[in-house]
Amino acid sequence: MENDQERPHRKGRKPGRKALEGIDLRKFLATLEAETIKGLKHAAIQEGKSASEILEEAAAQWLERWKAKAGKT
Repeated sequence: MENDQERPHRKGRKPGRKALEGIDLRKFLATLEAETIKGLKHAAIQEGKSASEILEEAAAQWLERWKAKAGKT
């Protein structure tokens, strides 16, 4: 396993998803079934994405369908 000397990161920040300029990212805690989380993590690895990115895409698609169904814009 790599140690901190082999994998440098900015002091005070944990390595992980980088904030994109102009995008307001916030943490959101959700409870999911263990098998759903496991499948999501495996899919994320296969897609070369983070689980957060996949959840963001899925939530955005769901909201678009909901808005269309509800006649919202």
